[in-house]
Amino acid sequence: MDKVLRMSSEKGVVIFSKSSCCLSYAVQVLFQDLGVSQKIHEIDKDPECREMEKALMRLGCSKPVPAVFIGGKLVGSTNEVMSPCT
Repeated sequence: MDKVLRMSSEKGVVIFSKSSCCLSYAVQVLFQDLGVSQKIHEIDKDPECREMEKALMRLGCSKPVPAVFIGGKLVGSTNEVMSPCT
């Protein structure tokens, strides 16, 4: 869990994704189109992938990816990021 917490604070916007996940790609494109600088961690390319997935779930993600952190705090996944504010 320490690795995920450390990585989630590397930049203002951090996205944990998998290279084959279309929802992760959609979230990345959204932030890119908005001009937001982001740090993307493709956990499927990390040797500790399984541990990172478990850590993200323990932090409150309903699914391990995409997981979006802003300012080091978990915002959520695709639904939370793309839902209009009410």
